[in-house]
Formats: sequence, structure tokens, C-alpha cells
Amino acid sequence: MKKLIVRSVLILGFAALAPSLQAQPTAHYVPGVEGIKAASLPPPGWYVRDYNLAYTATRVNNGSGDSVGPANFEVFTYANVPRVIWISETKLLGGNVGVDALIPLTYQSVRAGGYDSSTFGAGDLFAESTLSWHTRRFDVGTALGVWMPTGDFEPNSTKPGLGYWTPMLTAGATWYADQEKTWAVSALGRYEFNTEQDVTRVTRGQAFTLEWGISKTLKKVIDVGVVGYYQQKTTDDSGPGKAISPRDRVAAIGPEISVAFPKHMIFISGRYLNEFIAENRAQGHTFTLTLTKRF
Repeated sequence: MKKLIVRSVLILGFAALAPSLQAQPTAHYVPGVEGIKAASLPPPGWYVRDYNLAYTATRVNNGSGDSVGPANFEVFTYANVPRVIWISETKLLGGNVGVDALIPLTYQSVRAGGYDSSTFGAGDLFAESTLSWHTRRFDVGTALGVWMPTGDFEPNSTKPGLGYWTPMLTAGATWYADQEKTWAVSALGRYEFNTEQDVTRVTRGQAFTLEWGISKTLKKVIDVGVVGYYQQKTTDDSGPGKAISPRDRVAAIGPEISVAFPKHMIFISGRYLNEFIAENRAQGHTFTLTLTKRF
């Protein structure tokens, strides 16, 4: 899948569990949404992309990465996220200016001990502006966006909204190792600045996410590769002590395959990622299927 989209953002994350579970990441952005050539934005035009992401976990880890229960812990999240993208012919600093927006529709189910809850609803709206460059060996993408607290939110529930504004910075690059651009190495970083949650008066810590991929193009329309992600809460929460959660981090790795159908301008990619590090949060598996149509 060549120079498709900077495939950003989607809400997953656990809705607020009891603090003792320590299972809720504070980031709006969900790692695992992006993979190979993640930093390569598409050429000028209109695109519609549909994300389908499932996450499942049966354990919660402490700060040392050891499972701490509770009994019968099960989390399942499925999110369908439509996204509209426009890359313009307008140039700024030599790069193409673009904009995009998305809204997630999320089902979440959590079971832990005597706690059992599941909900379906709209998550927080996200919009951003992008700037992208393409050279012989590199694609470079940057973005400035904001998550808006428009989604369904309620403390200590599985509703998908997080209840606060989050500006997010994005930057990354894809390097093509050969002139034919059949080998690619990509890295895409994001940094989130969380603001105060109106209901709880808590300000969640800032979060950093890195997604990477190494891929090989086969027969011009098929890409296969290895992808991974790392996400870490970088600062402490502030606000009422009873609502403060510890810093968490997670890392995962897995395979991806992407297929292009040039005649119909349709692109499909699928990936699986296994979390092999998780601290102060759940540890599980991420499955992603994305469909993209260019108009």
C-alpha cells in the first residue's frame, strides 16, 4: 500500500474502571492503528477510510509487569471509525497542506470480579491539519490536531468518551531503502497534552506513542511486514488524589499485510499485535482491519 494515509487516530482505551484495576491508559490515541508506511501521507485528493479495531485482554499488570488480577478479568473493545481526509495542492514550506477528521463508534465490555459493564456509543471527535513531503527516498508527515470531549462520558463506566480536550502533535518519516521503493522503514510519533476533566477535576498525564514498521512490496500491490508500537504516560496526573492513576506503558509487535486494488482505488490492510510489555494497565491483543477508498 503506497503512500496511502498517515492513518492516524482512533479511540480505544478502557473506559474508567475502578482505580484499583489500574487498567486505563490516559491517551486518546490508540496504539496499533498504524503500521507499515505509517508516516506516508497520500497524494492530493479526497479519501474515506474505515478503521475496524478489536482489542481483547484477560490480565491486568502492576508497575513491575506482573499480573495482579482481579479474578475473571476480561476486556473486549470493538471500534468502527470512519475518517475523511483531504490533501490539497496548496504548498507550505514545500509540503502539501491537508486536513482530516474522524469519530469513533465504540463497543466496550469489561468484567472484573463483581464488576460487569458493557456500552456502545460515540467517542470523542478528532480533527487535524497535516503537512507532508515526498522525496526520492523519504516521505515525511507532520500534523497538529485536537481531541474534543464530544463523546459519551461518565466516570467509572465503559462509555467511550474521555471527558477532556487533548491537543496532539504528530511527526514521522518513511525511508525507502532501495530506488524501487520495495523496502520501507517507517516511524511515527505522537505526543498528547491532556487538559482537565470537567467532572473529576483531574488532569491526566501527557502521553507519548511510537508506531513503527518494516515492510517489503511484492508484485507492486501487496505489502508485507512487521509492525509494532510503544506507548507511555510521561507525566503524573494532577487533581484529587483518589482519582490519580500511576504512569503506564505498553509495547507490542506483530505482522501486517496490505493489498491495493488500483483499478478501483481501494486499499485494504490487516494487522495483529501482541502486547509483550504492559505496566500499570491491561495486557492483551490488538487486531486491526482498515479499508480505504480514494475519490
